[in-house]
Amino acid sequence: MTHPIQKTDAQWFAELQAKGAEPVAYEVTRHAATERPFTGKYEQHWADGSYHCVCCGAKLFNSGTKFDAGCGWPSFYQAVPGAITNIIDKSHHMVRTENVCTQCGAHLGHVFEDGPQPTGLRYCMNSASLEFHDPASAAGENAKFEDSADSAGQTDADSGN
Repeated sequence: MTHPIQKTDAQWFAELQAKGAEPVAYEVTRHAATERPFTGKYEQHWADGSYHCVCCGAKLFNSGTKFDAGCGWPSFYQAVPGAITNIIDKSHHMVRTENVCTQCGAHLGHVFEDGPQPTGLRYCMNSASLEFHDPASAAGENAKFEDSADSAGQTDADSGN
């Protein structure tokens, strides 16, 4: 299966290191490893925002769809439409549905049919495959940018944007 974003293993490894991803992120996302339960940084993370692929940044889940499944991994009942591709996984002597990022093919976790309504699904994700985006931080960054443009005396009209 090919994905729109293609890189070598060495490129993925270097990018994850450069962005300070968890040490296990490369093995999880590129080799379908699984982090130990109850160890991931997002397992008990409840802030408002969105969860994105740690490899390519594609938006995967909104925080409003996260719930405590008690399984030890961050769980969501609904993915962003089109963000995740399902693959039949027959490893470990069982049949499961693996979830990968549609954009880059990163292994994210698995989906099970024992979640809450309205979908009845439980997307059981590895924290190491995710990065959280806080809308307040993004607004703060935008405000800093606007402040720096104002202090430079330059407006959008001046810059040609």
